[in-house]
Amino acid sequence: MLFSRDPEADRTFFADVLGQPNVDAGGGWLIFKLPPAEVAMHPSEGPAGHELFFMCDDVEATMQELRARGVEFTEDLTEERWGRLTRFRLPGGGDIGLYEPRHPRATDL
Repeated sequence: MLFSRDPEADRTFFADVLGQPNVDAGGGWLIFKLPPAEVAMHPSEGPAGHELFFMCDDVEATMQELRARGVEFTEDLTEERWGRLTRFRLPGGGDIGLYEPRHPRATDL
């Protein structure tokens, strides 16, 4: 569940810009199919929380495709030991991570 200051704009973004398949659960409440997912637990000294990252095989090519659709990236591409990552803005003000993993993928199991 993503909480948004403008859920209608974010629903439209997911459907029209990202092209995510969806169903209408009633009253315009779109439920989106997402790609295969992984979850990992990281240590934190602060409050517990979570983040959503889309995975891709080629982050630079994916960024180029999304920019051509008008997507605004909020962070430069960074290189981490475990992958290459960035973030992009949602119309409702939130952001979502995008990364190209450099680790074995649980989605390959």
